[in-house]
Order: sequence, then C-alpha cells, then structure tokens
Amino acid sequence: MLETMPSNQKHLATFLADNCFGDYFTREGLTAQERELLIFTMLASMGGADVQLKGHIRNNDRIGNKKERLIETITILLPFIGYPRTLTALTCINEILPEKINYQKWRM
Repeated sequence: MLETMPSNQKHLATFLADNCFGDYFTREGLTAQERELLIFTMLASMGGADVQLKGHIRNNDRIGNKKERLIETITILLPFIGYPRTLTALTCINEILPEKINYQKWRM
C-alpha cells in the first residue's frame, strides 16, 4: 500500500502496518490459520468490508483454510449475522475461489 497510495494518504498505510501487523499479527497464542479464520469471520459479520473480506479469503486459502472451511464457517454464522451478510460472504468466496469444473466429464 505504501508504494501505491498517494502521498497525502500514506500515513494511513503506515498506521495499518504498524498497528495490525506490528501489534496483532506478531502476538502468540493463535495459529496463522486460526487468526485468519477469525479475521474472515469478523469481516463477514461486520458487512461493508468486501474488499478486505476478499483479501482475507485469499489469505485463508493460502494458509490452508480452504473454500469448504470458509463455507462451513459462514454456515455456522448464518443465524447470528443473517442472510444478507452470509450471502455477501458467499459471493465473495465464490469470486475469489471459483468452483473447479471438471470439463472432462462433459466431453462426448
């Protein structure tokens, strides 16, 4: 973010990097998978943070929390966050991690 933000906004990227990555991500006690799943859960529950949610969907996938785990997580969240936020999270998941279609079985 520091490289791409306009100079009058770079302080926000610095705040984010220092606070989130300096203070929280360096703490012990949770694995990277647990931490990313919690961040995903919080962002899905909050709503209005689709860009950040998509970034953390990518991060979850990278560290081993695959699509099925994310879908199971929002399924458990459904009664607490409601259908609109659950369906928005599902849309984000499907955008970032599309279904793999086996085209071989469709050949004639």
